[in-house]
Amino acid sequence: MARRSPPTAASPPDDRATLRPSHHARLRDSSRHTPTWSSLTALAGRAIGTFPPTALVLLGIVSVQLGSAVAKQLFDEVGSFGTVALRLFFAAAVLMLLWRPALNLSRQAWGAVLSYGVVLGLMNLCFYLSLSRIPLGIAVTIEFLGPLGVALLGSRRWMDAFWALLAAGGVVLLMEGGGDLDLLGVLFALAAGAFWGLYILVGAALGRHTTEGNGLALGMAVAALIAVPFGVADSGTALLQPWVLIAGFGVALLSSVVPYTVDLEALRKIPPRVFGILMSLEPAMAALIGFLVLSEALHVSQWIAVLCVVAASAGATRSARAPEPAAG
Repeated sequence: MARRSPPTAASPPDDRATLRPSHHARLRDSSRHTPTWSSLTALAGRAIGTFPPTALVLLGIVSVQLGSAVAKQLFDEVGSFGTVALRLFFAAAVLMLLWRPALNLSRQAWGAVLSYGVVLGLMNLCFYLSLSRIPLGIAVTIEFLGPLGVALLGSRRWMDAFWALLAAGGVVLLMEGGGDLDLLGVLFALAAGAFWGLYILVGAALGRHTTEGNGLALGMAVAALIAVPFGVADSGTALLQPWVLIAGFGVALLSSVVPYTVDLEALRKIPPRVFGILMSLEPAMAALIGFLVLSEALHVSQWIAVLCVVAASAGATRSARAPEPAAG
């Protein structure tokens, strides 16, 4: 999933920022006790905490785009439906194992969980369908319009209008920048972006009605329940090949577990505004990973278009997060 939204004032602690179990877990004396899952998780958390926060954010960006590149390699074997089914299934399994959420939620909480899961599942299905038709860098750039639109929604400042025009110009340049783009792939990317924007809004409700990763784990399970039937219907027993299962688990780790974990640690050390600006590098990193891993070369004008969207996202995030001047 590109699935990672630049934090905004109305943003939830998105699914990446709530994965890690509580840092209050304590390691037991390894000389007397067999290491447990929680102790290993705490040890990994301490190791991650030694890295600079900027490096952690960049690691998360690289990881999520590598996950998308690996996912695209699976399309020939199990298709986009099968790939997203594997990713969400394994991501849900890991999250349920880590959080072991309680099921006795209020009606409002279950409504938030179901809404979040449905939107998350549809967002990933649309994104992977776009990946099957257009280059990774272009798909992520177009999808990024969703969270950018949420950041700019309702703003009346002229600078925000400038960022919106810059992003729109970037998309026009993408479409006319040389090479033939599959129109259906572009439409799927736009749909994924729309769901990404909606994901930010329903994620805020999830954060209000559930605690830490409990709602996330249940929401991811709902997303998996939506995606898995599509994957089974499309790919059948091909999903059960050992190498396919291993690759699908790798996609879940790269696209979900690793970025969610490192982003949480980074958010403990840097302001959300700085985090959001760094996250704006994601379309450019997607284009670079697409070129290095998938040999998806973009035209010069398309690179310029990607950079336009990156600049618009960074500018809108910085503007939205800028503190109000003190009165007097």
